[in-house]
Amino acid sequence: MNPAARKIIFISTFGALVLSGVGVLVAQQASSDAYVPKQSDRPTPIDGDEAGFKAIFDGKTLKGWEGDPTYWRAENGSLVGEITPETVIKSNTFIIWQGGKPKDFELKLDYRITAEGNSGLNYRSVVIPDPVTPSNKFAMRGYQCDFDGQKRYSGINYEEKGRRFLANRGQVSHVVGGRPPILLATFAEPSELAAHVKDDWNAVHIIARGNTLSHIINGQLMSLVIDDDAPNRAVDGSIGVQVHVGPPMKVEYRNMRLKTW
Repeated sequence: MNPAARKIIFISTFGALVLSGVGVLVAQQASSDAYVPKQSDRPTPIDGDEAGFKAIFDGKTLKGWEGDPTYWRAENGSLVGEITPETVIKSNTFIIWQGGKPKDFELKLDYRITAEGNSGLNYRSVVIPDPVTPSNKFAMRGYQCDFDGQKRYSGINYEEKGRRFLANRGQVSHVVGGRPPILLATFAEPSELAAHVKDDWNAVHIIARGNTLSHIINGQLMSLVIDDDAPNRAVDGSIGVQVHVGPPMKVEYRNMRLKTW
C-alpha cells in the first residue's frame, strides 16, 4: 500500500473514532441528565405550558372561527361575545372553532364575564338544528364547562341539549346511562370552590382523555366525570364558546391554546 493510501485510511479511522467518542459522550450526558425519581419528590407546578400547546385564536381576527357576527368579535386580544338590549336572544348561540374535532386533548384559556353573564365552553360537540330560533345556525350539543358571573355554575360539567348535569362543582361522578349520574365522591363544597373564581380573568384547563373529563379553574379542580354511557357519549367533536339566553351580557376569551393526543 502506498503512503498516500495509508494516510487516507488513518485519517478516516481517526475521524470515525472521534465521532464515535462524541456520540458516547453525548449519550452519557443525556443519560446523566435523565430524571430519576427520588423518595423526596412530589408533584410541582410547571412554569408555563408543557410542550405541544398551540394557539387556536390569533387575538386579532375571527379567522378559523365561525359564528354570528351580531354577537361575536375580536377586540383587544380577546374573542368577545356580547348581547345588548337590542340583540337579546331566545336561544343559546356559539362561535365554533373550525380547526378540527379533537378527541383526546388539553385546552387552556382565560375568560372574563360580566356579573349577569352566562357562558361556557363546549367540546366534543356537534352543531344541531335550533327549533326555537331556526335562523340560529350555531346551536350545539355536547359537553360544556360552564362559566357564569354569579359563580353558581362555573366549572360544572353540563351537557348542552343532551344529558344535562353530569357533575356539579366539587363532584366526581360516574355516568352509566339509564339513570342519573352516580356520585362517587365529593372533594369540596361548591361555595368553597366558588371562592377560587375571580370577578376578573380566570385561567381554565380542560382535560379530556378517553372517558374521563376534568374541569380546572385557577389551578383548582372543579369537577371530574367518568363517562361510561357509551351509546350517548361523544368521543370527539367541535369546540365552541357560548352566549346564553338571558339579560345583556359580555364574555371575553383570550390565550386559547390546544394540545391534542
